[in-house]
Amino acid sequence: MDDYRAVNLANWEQRAPAHAASPDYRFDRFVADPGYLSDVVRFDLPRLGDISGLRGVHLQCHIGTDTLSLARLGARMSGLDFSPAALTEARRLAAATGTDIDYVQSDVYDARAALGDEQFDFVFTGIGALCWLPSVDRWAGVVASLLRPGGRLFLREGHPMLWSLDERITDRLAIEFPYFERPEPLVWEDDATYVQTDVKFTANVTHTFSHALSETVTALLEAGLEVTRFEEHQSVPWEALPGQMQRGEGGEWELVDRPWRLPLTYTLHAVRRS
Repeated sequence: MDDYRAVNLANWEQRAPAHAASPDYRFDRFVADPGYLSDVVRFDLPRLGDISGLRGVHLQCHIGTDTLSLARLGARMSGLDFSPAALTEARRLAAATGTDIDYVQSDVYDARAALGDEQFDFVFTGIGALCWLPSVDRWAGVVASLLRPGGRLFLREGHPMLWSLDERITDRLAIEFPYFERPEPLVWEDDATYVQTDVKFTANVTHTFSHALSETVTALLEAGLEVTRFEEHQSVPWEALPGQMQRGEGGEWELVDRPWRLPLTYTLHAVRRS
């Protein structure tokens, strides 16, 4: 089980610089336009509420485009990630845009100590993060420890129904992988990545983990949080099921055939009880 960190870190160390250089992450647009926001944050603007002046931390922040976007909405942000290469790119983007963001290198399970026991007004966890963690219970405990009383978690994540589908099958929806959390990881080998790049990668194995909606919600409740909003979406920011998707009006991808059949992502708010 402990091997998942080393295996995944090797993968992300190679991919983070390629992501930053890819046109899909739009570093040049962030630098040129002080009002520009990432697609992920822009999608959830109606749900975020006013975060101006709030102290926030972005867990598993990768190369920092969502973190920077939250800072541009007025929050005082920190970002945390376990990849030194990702944080090098995040710091470079923050410096290029003149944005004050404190980036900290740490595994998410060690976030409380790495962040100096600070408590925050909100914790942000973006899409495609929880699948890298073996225990959603431990994650929920970390989130609770980082929030001040009355502080809020904002989570947008890939739906576990999406993660259970086999993307290699392009003519139908085929459930192949676990919906519920399992002790053993799913082991993948893929020499590509989810953005445009000509980089050739050599660290191509990853370990991921499934987490049912009920497991995630229950973990937050047992950690002392109250779920205050839950919304499922029929769109996702990338072409998650090749050959079966098209871009919708909002710019995200959805099924061509009866998109209402499948939830692809969800948004969850939870508040730490006083």
